[in-house]
Amino acid sequence: MSALPVERAGPRPVEIALLASVFVVAACGLVYELSAAALSSYLLGDSVLQFSTIIGTYLFAMGVGSWLSRYFERQLPAHFLRIELMVALVGGALPALLFIANAYVPGAFRLLLYGLVLVVGTLVGLEIPLVMRILRRNVALKDLVSQVLTFDYLGALAVSIAFPLLLVPQLGMIRTGLLFGFMNAAVAVWALWLFRHELRRVGAHALACTLALSALAVAFAFADRITTLAEDKFYQDRIVFSESSPYQRIVVTRGAAGHRLFLNGNLQFAERDEYRYHEALVHPVMAAHGAPRKVAVLGGGDGMAVREILKYPSVESVTLVELDPNMTRLFRDHETLAALNGHSLASPKLKIVNTDAFQWLQQAGEVFDVIVVDFPDPTNFAIGKLYTSSFYALLDQRLAASGYAVVQTTSPLVARKSFWTVATTIESVGLTATPYHAHVPSFGEWGYIVASRRPFRMPDALPEGLRFLSVATLPLLFDFPRDMARVPTEVNRLSNQILVTTYEHEWGTR
Repeated sequence: MSALPVERAGPRPVEIALLASVFVVAACGLVYELSAAALSSYLLGDSVLQFSTIIGTYLFAMGVGSWLSRYFERQLPAHFLRIELMVALVGGALPALLFIANAYVPGAFRLLLYGLVLVVGTLVGLEIPLVMRILRRNVALKDLVSQVLTFDYLGALAVSIAFPLLLVPQLGMIRTGLLFGFMNAAVAVWALWLFRHELRRVGAHALACTLALSALAVAFAFADRITTLAEDKFYQDRIVFSESSPYQRIVVTRGAAGHRLFLNGNLQFAERDEYRYHEALVHPVMAAHGAPRKVAVLGGGDGMAVREILKYPSVESVTLVELDPNMTRLFRDHETLAALNGHSLASPKLKIVNTDAFQWLQQAGEVFDVIVVDFPDPTNFAIGKLYTSSFYALLDQRLAASGYAVVQTTSPLVARKSFWTVATTIESVGLTATPYHAHVPSFGEWGYIVASRRPFRMPDALPEGLRFLSVATLPLLFDFPRDMARVPTEVNRLSNQILVTTYEHEWGTR
């Protein structure tokens, strides 16, 4: 009679160490994937498209790596160690390389982006099969698969939560990548120690680990200089403030045009001519109303629109709904930037609500005499939802019967179809759309649309001290020449978001 197999009391230290490595490896792999996707959405726009293509490419590359693992037959611990070091260096440097490429060789950015994703994905795809084959020496197959996948999924869960809420806001994209590259290299060191009796040329492996860790440590220490090197080239003017929030990359520069604000690389205002943009945005509806008491501003976290609104003595309260608290804090507390908005964000009349404007409109129970909608252009679907018929239907519910809303609406010259798509969408919910435009040198010809239940009436008075608008010239803003005249367009709905693709096409082919 053959002897029954003796059941082990528990996992051995080597198995525990390797399973812990699986957790780290999974976390690192997801960080590299998220970094590539987030950076591509920052720099190329259309977050849904970028995340979809990056994740798809990354998963494909992991499949290639898993398939290639069959060709690794001997010295599996040595192969695993080398792969960890390669992932550490390539994956850890990925955000820095992409930032620099975007600044210095923008034409090669897409090629480098997908090339790095393919390389990192292939290497990550090799890791788990090799770990499983190393563990298979001592662990039953059913336990092996369940344990490895459990730790793999736990590592992915931890990073998916920490990446947007902790890592990027606290460390920035470049340092986050380098930190996790360091962790991959640490796994290699750990493998070196665990399998030191199996490895050939232990000294060479130790030297490789030391060099990789040193390179990552030096890059981490100089991460701010790398960021500055890339951004100074990209923005040209001197950067006076930069910060990554959970929602966006905020950069403020100072140069010949004064201070300029960029969100995810897109210009939001230039100090030299922002008064033209904000006077045109705010005063036609405020003055036309006559005596607005309650005003809401959706977006506009820089406080410039609030500055113009507070020029009306009748205003009793202003509610500013801005998703990113970092924006409102910056333009309230930074001495120079707060001076640009006349310290409007410190006004006792102002209430700041840091939340999503779509959700706020669904939950707010108030109605307003004037609503100023000052969102960024619809470069992706997350912003595009704020230009849909669903959004404007909610806006209608918060607008007083005699009230006016105004929507900043991109350029009717460069993005003519996009501009008139917004007008069509506003009209689809039963509101009257009254379009107008103004020339802002930093942006060119720029458009706005008044949304109301009653016909818009031209105001016969404006506040004193305006630099751009006057009662005499205001009607000229509502006259559209032939090259900006209305064209047939579809309604932008949540279910189709046609505006995002139209906008990308028009601005991408200018």
